[in-house]
Amino acid sequence: MFGDYLEARTLERTRSSLSELMDMVPQEANVIRDGKTVKIPVGEVEIGERVTVHSGGKIPVDGKIVKGRAHINESTVTGESIPISKQRNDDIFCGSIIDQGYIELIAERVGDDTTFAKIMELVEEAQEAKSKTEKFLNKFSQIYTPSIVVLSILVFIIMKDLHMAITFLVIACPGALVIGAPVSNVAGIGNGAKNGVLVKGGEVMERLAKVDTIVFDKTGTLTKGKPEITAIKVWDYHLKENELLQIIAEAEVISEHHLGRTIVKEANERNLLLYENVKNGQIIKGMGIKAEVGEKKLVIGNENLMKQEAIPLLQEMHQYKDMQEKRGNTVILVAIDQKIVGAVSIADQIREDAFVALQNMKENGIRKVIMLTGDNAYTASLVARNLHLDNYHAELLPGAKVDYIKRLNQSGDYVAMAGDGINDAPAIATADIGLAMGDGGTDISMETADVVLMADKLAQFSHAYALAKATVRNMKQNTWIALGTVAFLLFGVLNGSIHLASGMFIHEASVLLVILNGMRLMKFRTGMEQK
Repeated sequence: MFGDYLEARTLERTRSSLSELMDMVPQEANVIRDGKTVKIPVGEVEIGERVTVHSGGKIPVDGKIVKGRAHINESTVTGESIPISKQRNDDIFCGSIIDQGYIELIAERVGDDTTFAKIMELVEEAQEAKSKTEKFLNKFSQIYTPSIVVLSILVFIIMKDLHMAITFLVIACPGALVIGAPVSNVAGIGNGAKNGVLVKGGEVMERLAKVDTIVFDKTGTLTKGKPEITAIKVWDYHLKENELLQIIAEAEVISEHHLGRTIVKEANERNLLLYENVKNGQIIKGMGIKAEVGEKKLVIGNENLMKQEAIPLLQEMHQYKDMQEKRGNTVILVAIDQKIVGAVSIADQIREDAFVALQNMKENGIRKVIMLTGDNAYTASLVARNLHLDNYHAELLPGAKVDYIKRLNQSGDYVAMAGDGINDAPAIATADIGLAMGDGGTDISMETADVVLMADKLAQFSHAYALAKATVRNMKQNTWIALGTVAFLLFGVLNGSIHLASGMFIHEASVLLVILNGMRLMKFRTGMEQK
């Protein structure tokens, strides 16, 4: 009954998290009717109507842009936190946020038909389906105890010995068998918690040990999910690297773009002073910025902006830019007084512990490591090559990730899915084991997951997988100790060589033995804990 209560509470918390997720969808929408913009409840928006969204606003429906341009954060759907440029005829999803710009779109899906709403529906369905299969231990307890009572009665009827029947009933009480699995699970779960891994119950631990295929999201899981400067190239010998970074950062203070914020962050981390003496700052949407810093006129942005400003391009610049982009970087060019002087490369870095952690899991029994991502195919292929993944699929929406995991299940794979975003929640819930990144992960992904990495390190997942294998081995050892002890005692009772006192002594000794065996898991280590 207590287990049923905890299960109900878990589902209740998931639904509560889904309710909080609903709050991310705007309750009102600006719709153009009769030539005027009017604000109406989202539920009243009709398919085909024109909806307007300004900078900082949330998109209330799925649709297609018919006017304007904007940088849009689609992390709620694709999992990619980096805003992407969208313009006329591009598709756009409910729940996305306009980082910068203005758009008008034609509503194509509204209410429960939006992609965002479908994500929440998939999570609920997967959670309900999984909960129906987790009843085995309850069924066992309902059968075993009545069976022992019946056997004791049969012993009395056959042997005509009330004392022997009572002894049989007491000895057959499987103390070591009952406590063997829980003590292993408690010790294993405690070890995981000590090493930053939250495993949601013993049944999860058993299922984790069966996993032979791991599916990862890319952004925020295999990668850090935070853009970082990977290189700064200076072509003007009068400037040093930090001097160039300081000048660029002073100009980028006016920018709200994620790349600009990354540059400012790097300057702050290097303790460079930003005087914010920017004049005539101008943001050119989708290209970069123009500004004056002191006596210098800066143009910072992509190659198109340089061409637009008639800035001569260097042959060396093209070679450097191509090389960096092949490594998965976004390259920002910098011109001072109509002359290109440098470039800044920015990329979402692969986690430092990812390669070692994945190799460790393969050594412990994982057959396939697969990446599913909403990011572009080129970046995905780069990450897959660097981490020696077995397979990858790019530019996927949440529903496609769910379908892929279902196909893996149908082919006989036992699948774990790891992710950190709202968009990963349906796939996490669908997989045999769901894993979420706790530090920076969304509440919905953590509520849906079976395992949560509290310090956001893949080395913890490697430890959790090895720990699950060790825990299951420990439970099997305890089970055989308990069953062997019960069989020995019952045989002794029936042939008269074991009586109640000696039987209980042996019985209690077996209980102590399985407890001590289970406690060994508290000291379990893989060498990955500190990485």
